Amino acid sequence: MSFRKYLGIALLFAAPAVFGQETSLVNRYQMYGGYSWLSNSINGVSGAHQGLNGWEYAFAIPPWHDLRFKLNAFSYRGTNLGAAQHPYFIMGGGQYGKTFGRESPFVEVMFGVGNTGKADWGANNEATHLAAYPGDTASFAMNLGGGLDTPISRSFAIRVQGDLQYSYFQQFEKLVGVPPHRTPVYVPNLPNYFGRVSTGIVWRF
Repeated sequence: MSFRKYLGIALLFAAPAVFGQETSLVNRYQMYGGYSWLSNSINGVSGAHQGLNGWEYAFAIPPWHDLRFKLNAFSYRGTNLGAAQHPYFIMGGGQYGKTFGRESPFVEVMFGVGNTGKADWGANNEATHLAAYPGDTASFAMNLGGGLDTPISRSFAIRVQGDLQYSYFQQFEKLVGVPPHRTPVYVPNLPNYFGRVSTGIVWRF
């Protein structure tokens, strides 16, 4: 038998093993890190929307029937209406994904908590008297979204992701003489829904 025939047979038997190896990488643990952008500040009322820049980290376990558990943390920094904005969020949930050729699209639902870092995140505007009102530092948070992983090597991929995020932070008025008590202050048009975009590198190991 000629050398070419031996080579052809060897490649024929090797191909399934190589394909299985590449597929198994998608099914391993995933660690993600990258840049994240939030569409508005937590005090970004109408006419004063200000996007925030930050980072995101995520960890996901191997999938079961294409569904994997994922932990997510992201944080942002900026200033809006004279007040520093330092929100960060920690969430967990499910990620469902498929692989088509080289691409791996996914959708996910995440639930968790958000924190503002400090209470004086409200607008520092004497005309509206918001500077005198401290705000919630914690809130329930939820993300609904999805993205796409494109491999750049055997163990690494580029991720692009977009989400709709919900969180609910309130502001309060201090009651003189009764420090433990606070009364909600209605601030019109405080945002509860945000767009979120993230891109970075996924390590599959």
